[in-house]
Amino acid sequence: MERIDLGEVTLQVEMRGAGPVLLLVHGFPLDHQMWRHQLDELSSDFRVLAPDLRGFGQSDHTPGIVTMQTYADDLAKLLDKLEVREPVTLCGLSMGGYIAWQFVERHRARLAKLVLCDTRAIADTPQGAQGRLETAQKVLKEGPQALVDGMIPKLFAPATIQSQPDLIAATRTIMLESSPEGIAAALRGMAERPDVTARLPTYDVPALVICGAQDAIVNVTEMRSIAEQLPHGRFVEVTDAGHMAPLEKPNEVNAALREFLQG
Repeated sequence: MERIDLGEVTLQVEMRGAGPVLLLVHGFPLDHQMWRHQLDELSSDFRVLAPDLRGFGQSDHTPGIVTMQTYADDLAKLLDKLEVREPVTLCGLSMGGYIAWQFVERHRARLAKLVLCDTRAIADTPQGAQGRLETAQKVLKEGPQALVDGMIPKLFAPATIQSQPDLIAATRTIMLESSPEGIAAALRGMAERPDVTARLPTYDVPALVICGAQDAIVNVTEMRSIAEQLPHGRFVEVTDAGHMAPLEKPNEVNAALREFLQG
């Protein structure tokens, strides 16, 4: 792990391997550790970068609001600091996917390929956005526990919850250790993220769309539609996985990633 000073904030980043760059962008409210299986397996052939986004893990946090555009700009600055000149593959899960869309919009020339895991292109409904804002206030008052208990059952497939209790416990710990200010800032940013559905046909980057078959947050039909609207999109459904497919079924996800990256 290294700390990289971007000026406004300092990010903690795990970096492994050498070769074409794979930038992994974690979901909410997690940190780089959700990519541990990808770091272990793919770093044999790729330079894998897994930062803690601002407000999460060991990175600095910014109170108030952090938009998806700000997170995307942080990633571009990180690549600058690491002197990464060649186009990279960006892989984002859930909130990381929201950030990925903004990276396409703002830093297209830096992208070779794009991977979207268990994420959405649409914006929140007004009711959904209001719910995020209310949850942000609750977390600031009561701490992450107010969010975590309700999220865990939605993140994992039922079979994962039954068969991998250590994984569930480790994920819960990471979430509980997240900064309340970081959680609140991200919730506010997600609440106002733009709808990019109409923009999908203009995203000409090669794209892999991955969805857990039992994802309780984003359904397979919605993600398949995203892949179909992307000019160079392909879709992979991961059997017996929920919203956290890269953690739940790492072998299947890594195989899909490797085929896409080497294709």
